[in-house]
Amino acid sequence: MIDYATWCAIRDGLAKHLGVRQVARDLGLNVKTVRRWRARPYAPRAPVPRPSKLDPFKGRIVGWLDAHPLSAQQVFQRLCEAGYDGGPSIVKDYVHRIRPRPRAAFLTLAFAPGEVAQVDWGEWGSIAVGETRRRLSFFVMVLAYSRQLYVEFTLSQGMEHFLEAHIHAFDALGVPRKIMVDNLRTAVLAHVRGEPPQFNPRYLDFARHYGFEVVACSVAKGNEKGRVERAVGYVKTNFLNGQELPDFAALNPAVRVWLESVANVRRHRETQRRPVELWAEERPHLQPVNPRRYDVARVLAVRADRQFRVTFEANRYSVPARFAGAQLTLKVYPEHLCLYHDQDLIARHVRCWERHRDIADPDHAKALVAQRRHAQDAHALARFLALCPQAPKYHEGLLERRGNALSHVRQILALADIHGTETVARAMADALDFAAFSSEYIAHLIQARGRQLPQPSALVLMRRQDVLELDLPPADLSLYAIPGEEADCHDRR
Repeated sequence: MIDYATWCAIRDGLAKHLGVRQVARDLGLNVKTVRRWRARPYAPRAPVPRPSKLDPFKGRIVGWLDAHPLSAQQVFQRLCEAGYDGGPSIVKDYVHRIRPRPRAAFLTLAFAPGEVAQVDWGEWGSIAVGETRRRLSFFVMVLAYSRQLYVEFTLSQGMEHFLEAHIHAFDALGVPRKIMVDNLRTAVLAHVRGEPPQFNPRYLDFARHYGFEVVACSVAKGNEKGRVERAVGYVKTNFLNGQELPDFAALNPAVRVWLESVANVRRHRETQRRPVELWAEERPHLQPVNPRRYDVARVLAVRADRQFRVTFEANRYSVPARFAGAQLTLKVYPEHLCLYHDQDLIARHVRCWERHRDIADPDHAKALVAQRRHAQDAHALARFLALCPQAPKYHEGLLERRGNALSHVRQILALADIHGTETVARAMADALDFAAFSSEYIAHLIQARGRQLPQPSALVLMRRQDVLELDLPPADLSLYAIPGEEADCHDRR
């Protein structure tokens, strides 16, 4: 039996007045095949069903499948017990042919105003934070009645971000009577099929504080919160798709503008109304937000190392030096960290989203630096007093005359390191004689004694010879004579 394309090729070759042998050679067919089909219309033969070992059992299989949703393997096992000696493949083919896979059907759920909100997380790749990249997540809450949206971007899906985003959503939308969640670890610890869910105690405490009931979807039944599932997809396709992500700090202001100008004012395809209009009708049915803010911090037990640092998420945060090695309590908030020792707040830092950074408060090391400085000062003073016997008395003079005596002590010790102890001791003894108490005076004495005067040189006459041989008249001494004694002078002559 040839296929339809080959039959058309035979007819085309013969229509071009080619011989049977030429057509057979061109198509790679037998001459007899070309002769048989050159005048015969194409009519493929219907497949003749062949008997199968499964034929006697087909009615029984249909009855089993009508009574129970058996798998093909279960049907094969029952057939073997009933005397079937064929293979499993034809059993599977037959089961799949007579029992097509049913398509799931879902009911459209209706909710009263203010009854339910649905929440979920979405993810969108990663974003640069300094020299580090972090996973970009976004929290979505949608009111089931009005479809009013709230979206918030975060760099983590931890409990502190989960609860903080709830509070921000309540401030923007109001508090519903119920919140429907998927089996998130932050909300549901365990949910075995057929058994009630085990909720996270922290989330239950948060729910009691704000007055709503937590409702968990059934296992593997994400369609039960289809409104928020579609909202997550809508954020991805309408807000994030095709957008070059700016800095993380610009994302939340940008998404708020998008919510006000696009998402909550569009005509919803199911309600055929704008979410913001339905939300205005739903708002009176929503509960007010508890004015007492819930503490959303995640609490961890940590220990400070010898460098008085606490490590969290690959970053090191400082605490006061006196708490080195102490057991502390760390409270992690979305934007900052707080460290406590015995209920006392000892440190507070802005949360760093980069990695391998050292975040230090300069005040935390001051006590240690001061302690070490006092020790160094005491060591310097002991060394100064041991310089010479006159050192204690000279130190008393420094304390009386100078306000910064320790600074002068350090400078005199530096002079002793440069010029030697004996030189400094001699200068200190001389300074005591003159009651001069200053490191500058000690340095001046050392410098004066160390200065060497130049040796006198031989007399060198540089005058001309005619100047040296001048004839000078005798000096007139009458100018120095006393009146009345001039005659005596002549007589004596």
